[in-house]
Amino acid sequence: MTLDEIAGITGGRLVNAEPSVAVTGGVEFDSRKIGPGGLFVAFEGEKVDGHRFAGTAIEAGAAAVLSTRDTGRPGVVVTEPLAALAALARAVLERLPELTVVGLTGSSGKTTTKDYVGQLLSRLGPTIAPAGSLNNELGFPYTVLQATESTRYLVLEMGARGIGHISYLTGIARPDVGVVLNVGAAHIGEFGSVEGTAQAKGELVEALRPGGLAVLNADDPLVAAMASRTTARVVLVGESTKSDIAAADVTLDQDGCASYRLTVAGHSGNVRLKVAGRHQVANTLAAAAVALNLGMKFDDLVEALGQVGIVSVRRMDVFRRPDGVTVIDDSYNANPSSTAAALHALTAMGAGGRRIAVLGYMAELGDHERDGHEEVGRLAAGLGVDRLVVVADEARPILDGANRVEGWTGDAKFASDQAIALQIVRGDMRAGDVVLVKGSRYRTWDVADGLRPEEERP
Repeated sequence: MTLDEIAGITGGRLVNAEPSVAVTGGVEFDSRKIGPGGLFVAFEGEKVDGHRFAGTAIEAGAAAVLSTRDTGRPGVVVTEPLAALAALARAVLERLPELTVVGLTGSSGKTTTKDYVGQLLSRLGPTIAPAGSLNNELGFPYTVLQATESTRYLVLEMGARGIGHISYLTGIARPDVGVVLNVGAAHIGEFGSVEGTAQAKGELVEALRPGGLAVLNADDPLVAAMASRTTARVVLVGESTKSDIAAADVTLDQDGCASYRLTVAGHSGNVRLKVAGRHQVANTLAAAAVALNLGMKFDDLVEALGQVGIVSVRRMDVFRRPDGVTVIDDSYNANPSSTAAALHALTAMGAGGRRIAVLGYMAELGDHERDGHEEVGRLAAGLGVDRLVVVADEARPILDGANRVEGWTGDAKFASDQAIALQIVRGDMRAGDVVLVKGSRYRTWDVADGLRPEEERP
């Protein structure tokens, strides 16, 4: 697009620039990533003002700067850069009519499933599905703006912290395919109830294009009920007999990886996953539904499912230390549902050895906060975790929940911070132990990183 076109799309005004200059590179808000012909977007943050790096971006080859004030460099000045990015993303999609847009949402598993969908669809054609959780008002249009004329599939993760958030995102990029994974207690502090969460997540299927496809989890009643909220074709996935694409005879191996029999409309095949956790069955079924309905052959799908792996960091990332200890780094984020899934994976992988869970605070639970943490503690004890290490005062109810479970013989430790938690775990590790590290965002990252061999640390 030319700068004149960009100014028109965003409602901005040109400064220090020729209207005919074209942006031929990528759109970036990190000046270190800008390339020749790119557009640098300057955000004014609480700690860093991107306008300070306008000159650096131009020197690196950027064609122009999108900003809220004149930086003295060629650019477009707008009132609100987030709204400008959204407008640009919509305009890009209007120029790519052959592109298929896939949107995913859910209380847990969004990023992992997005990664699986991306890996499967890349076998069918050029696919954009970047690693990480780029699912908000900034990351979402940023991902859209990576699409080019050669892109066949655009896979977008959609997060929500309240009613209307997903509707806003679908207003930027209306999906052809919508996937809703589950409805749980994640962000319940913002939604108020799981029913409120379901209302918000269902905005995705309401926004599907005519002739679109809704992939819904048949095993989650709140998700399955969303079929009534869309005019799109509905495909149910799960272990339920109501599923159109189903998994049966699920088993776990000693590494916690699931195998199952995949059945679809008379076809049947055996899938063996190489990713840990029984919950990956549901995630891969959703990804399978997308791939099948976009043209992947059944036999190719069965083979491809056995090859999908972890792409985004700190999500069921299993590594083995030289001393024989296995670590499950699932520390990117946490809610009661995802923590339960991780604890079940720990139980399966730790058979025959000691199972150690390092658990931190789960944020955004609102009035459900204490109950949610105690629930996780009870589950850990009920599953027979041998050692539970709870990190920081805000997560202490996990310890209370575990200690109330009659007959639990495990060892419960409280660590006031991550350094102490790491010291506790390191001080008693031995070959054969399996250690799970889980918590919301940064609250257990130092523990997970400290357990990695030094040469593998971030």
